Amino acid sequence: MGIGASALALAAIWTSGPLATGIGAAVTTVYTLVADRMRPQHVEPNVAALLRTASGGIPRVDQLDRPELAGVHPADGHHDQRPAPPYVERDAEPSLRQALEQGGFVLIVGESTAGKSRLAYEVARSCFPRHAFVRPMARTALAPAIEVARRRRRAVLWLDDLENYLGSDGVTTSMLAGLLQGKPGRVVVLATMRSEEYRRYDAREESRLTGSDRDAWRIQRQVLHLAVKIRLERHWSMTERQRAVAHQGDPRIRLALESCDRFGLAEVVAAGPELLAAWENAWAPGANPRGAAIVAAAVDCRRSGLRRSASRQWLQDLHLPYLAERGGPDLQPEPFAEAMQWACKAAYATSGLLIGNYSQGYIAFDYLLNAPELPPVPDHLWETLLSWVEPADAYDMGLLAHQASQLSRATAALERARAGGAVGADFLLAIAVGDRGWPRQAVGELEGIVRRRQAELGPCHPDTLVARHQWAFFTGEADDPQAASTAFGALVVDAAAALGPEHTDTLAARHQQAYFTGEAGETCTAIRQLRDLLDDRLRLEGPDHPQVLSVRRSLIWFSSLHGDLAEAERQLQHLLTDAQRSLGPDDPHMLAIRSTHAAFAARAGRTSEATAAFAQLVTDRSRVLGHEHPHAIHTRLQKAQALVAAGHSEEASEELTQTLNDAQHVLEPGHRHTVLARSMLDRLQRP
Repeated sequence: MGIGASALALAAIWTSGPLATGIGAAVTTVYTLVADRMRPQHVEPNVAALLRTASGGIPRVDQLDRPELAGVHPADGHHDQRPAPPYVERDAEPSLRQALEQGGFVLIVGESTAGKSRLAYEVARSCFPRHAFVRPMARTALAPAIEVARRRRRAVLWLDDLENYLGSDGVTTSMLAGLLQGKPGRVVVLATMRSEEYRRYDAREESRLTGSDRDAWRIQRQVLHLAVKIRLERHWSMTERQRAVAHQGDPRIRLALESCDRFGLAEVVAAGPELLAAWENAWAPGANPRGAAIVAAAVDCRRSGLRRSASRQWLQDLHLPYLAERGGPDLQPEPFAEAMQWACKAAYATSGLLIGNYSQGYIAFDYLLNAPELPPVPDHLWETLLSWVEPADAYDMGLLAHQASQLSRATAALERARAGGAVGADFLLAIAVGDRGWPRQAVGELEGIVRRRQAELGPCHPDTLVARHQWAFFTGEADDPQAASTAFGALVVDAAAALGPEHTDTLAARHQQAYFTGEAGETCTAIRQLRDLLDDRLRLEGPDHPQVLSVRRSLIWFSSLHGDLAEAERQLQHLLTDAQRSLGPDDPHMLAIRSTHAAFAARAGRTSEATAAFAQLVTDRSRVLGHEHPHAIHTRLQKAQALVAAGHSEEASEELTQTLNDAQHVLEPGHRHTVLARSMLDRLQRP
């Protein structure tokens, strides 16, 4: 067997699973691993697999003589079997080496094509040449990978693109704790993660998810908290460029240096900008429009939450609506086989638009996921994909949809995940159902989850406490604020004892206790509780933390019900100024502050101002959350109230009629928004 044929066959073992990167049609030109030492084994698609040698063993780190074997994007688009570009030392390397000397779990965070995997590969080969290199090729292989690493005398557990190993059946803190116990450095967990994914777990996201799917989110965030984080910038520093000059004899490095003013060096070497341009240009009639449609489908598979590869047959079916929307036959599309070859081939630079192979499936090059002005994932792809995926994939899709406030998609995906037995799907589904406007149904489902967790884990286990939080929250949303206040009062006591009085869950429970206490009519007590909480949050989190801003808003609102409205408006204006400095315009806390601002204008009799403010807020909340989201429906009701106060009864009646129709369609029977809409409409229609 020749080297080319050996390399082609090696792809079956070295790239099994959805996380393989850098394999296009020119796979034979990429893998020049010594064929005598590494021989292929047949691996069925989607079977849990680890990277192995020809004899079936786990390779040592020093056996990885190609960075592509560790997941590095290949940087050779030509058929001349050139090696990878020379490695240029990064400014972050000393920090990475120092972190690895301590052992444990180290995570490199950076943008797509920043050079994360190459940095990790080079430092690992230098620091741990004799360690076993344990690389799971899919999330389904994570458990056996951890067991292999645990049994080895010394090992590196390699989790390139860590986000693909989070979620249902993914890595947990207990897994890592069991693996990393013992002598420091015996086992090292080395991972990479795109900045876009890592930002999903920052404090702002937690703040946004208060009263939402915090349980699943926190399980994943707790994993990240265990890691020592190393940041890697996409744009190279002047020092890094100076180091690269020593290697400019390599034409790829030379080309990258010429483009450093606009792009990062690793970004150019990985061909991100060129690939994006190739995709955009391919839509032209007679170019590669079918290939562009296939890539669009693959990109949206990943944007839907699918973390594994899509089969060739999937892409053949999924791409058709994309092609039709752009013109179909008028584009003179090429045959499917030719389109796939174009999409996979490193014809424009260093990698393919699609990464993978026929037997293992394909994923879109991650650089494309950040293309500007990508339209929303269309229903035709999302619904078809959901009908095909496994329960764990459906869980991932549901979690992502819920965090994006796509609640109908979230419930559909999580129902599929729960039916298939995905771990945690029942809890997240209950929350999605409640957030969608069915709080009483959520309460019923959460009662069962709380009982099970109390019986299995105890009443003060963190997982039980989180379930109790959600049950209490939706109890309040189901029009029983007094019961919610009482439940949160008990939860505060138990959370403080189990987690500590300054734990974020304890603070969140205190906020909800105060809020529902105020909603139950005990405004003086709520004000006192919120003042105490604000003092603690300011001390612990600083003035710009989203939760601090949220507590200030609640305090201003309840104070306005028990004091001077003009003073409350003055304080709210200060809050709005502070929020504009630290929050984005579409942040949920910013939208909530604007809602309070409009409500104050209405209460002060400034009906024109209130009407305009609510109208703009309806537009913004509908854009961010969807026209039928409960928050958007509530804002539409507030707009109608302002229209009535301003004397525009006919316009208010039209607004209420449409809002009532939407509310009856999406909210559970008897929801307070539906009751209010019907009551307001009845009053307007009375003679």
